[in-house]
Amino acid sequence: MTSRFSSLQVGDTVVNVSYQVRRQDLVAYAGASGDLNPIHWSDRIARSVGLSGVIAHGMFTMGLAVRMVSDWAGDPALITFCSNRFTAPVAVPDDDSGARLDITATVAEVDAGQVTLDVDVRCHGVKVLGRGRVGVAIA
Repeated sequence: MTSRFSSLQVGDTVVNVSYQVRRQDLVAYAGASGDLNPIHWSDRIARSVGLSGVIAHGMFTMGLAVRMVSDWAGDPALITFCSNRFTAPVAVPDDDSGARLDITATVAEVDAGQVTLDVDVRCHGVKVLGRGRVGVAIA
C-alpha cells in the first residue's frame, strides 16, 4: 500500500465536511448535465407535483459526496466504484444560505488493492443518501 493509505483502519473517518448547496449550484448542474427538469429550479412546478419546493438533483448530491472522497484520495482516477440509494430529497430554499449537506466517509473495509468507504450524507440531520459506498484504489 502507498503511505497515504497504509495506516487506515476499519472505522476511521476520512471525510467529515459540510457543503452549502444553493440554487445557483442547481442551475450550473442542470446546464452541465442536461437535466433541465423544472423541479430543480421552479418552486411553482415543484409544488405542483407535491414537493415542498425546489430539490437538488439526486446525481448532484451523489456526485458531491464522491467528489469529497476523491478530494481526500488525491486523484479522482482512484475511485473504483460508487453506489447509494436516494432516501430523501434535498430541499434547496431560494435564499442566500441554501441547504447544508453534511458528508462523512468512514472506512468499512481495507484490502490489498482497495479501501471501501461507507458514505453518509445528511441534509439538516436527515439522511438523504442511504447505503452509500465508494471504493478507492490503494495499490
